[in-house]
Amino acid sequence: MSTYTVAITGASGAPYGLKLLETLIAGGHSVYLCISGEGQAILHDEAGLLLKGSETDIQNALELHLKAREGQLRYFDEENLYAPIASGSSKVDAMVVIPCSMKALASIANGFGSNLIERAADVTIKERRPLILVPRETPLSAIHLRNMLALAELGCRIIPAMPAFYHHPKRVQDMVDFIVGRVLDSMGVENDLAPRWGL
Repeated sequence: MSTYTVAITGASGAPYGLKLLETLIAGGHSVYLCISGEGQAILHDEAGLLLKGSETDIQNALELHLKAREGQLRYFDEENLYAPIASGSSKVDAMVVIPCSMKALASIANGFGSNLIERAADVTIKERRPLILVPRETPLSAIHLRNMLALAELGCRIIPAMPAFYHHPKRVQDMVDFIVGRVLDSMGVENDLAPRWGL
């Protein structure tokens, strides 16, 4: 099984991040997780998941919620720059920022590593590991688009939260699953979250 870094930032779209975590944990993968303060607030607003307390408190709550086995999930506060993912010496197969706020995207695009999420993304880029960003904003300004282009030119994968309708979604969860399925495809993780075109 692989090891992934997952970051959840303060953009609407917390269910995307939660579904990715659920799928990776259920698939037996190991996850380093960081959630920004704004990301925690939106997780509560959009998914009803209240996370508070120390890193250990939040990790225990998430392990219970995600049914993770011991040691499978490691949670770090966004201010903890002593976390393993702050260094390129930590072996991680890929990093996903889901959802990715425009603030986080701008910081990553400009090498501004002021917190653990930004630093981990910077490390992922410098070590030439896969970095997948799932921006959730509309409309997009020229500034947003320039930042995305800069990251795409570095080899980062930009997967905007743009659900399709050719699979005739019946529920909001179907649209969430479609986006997360595309993210997992980009990570090289087998999944059957959404029907595939022509099959």
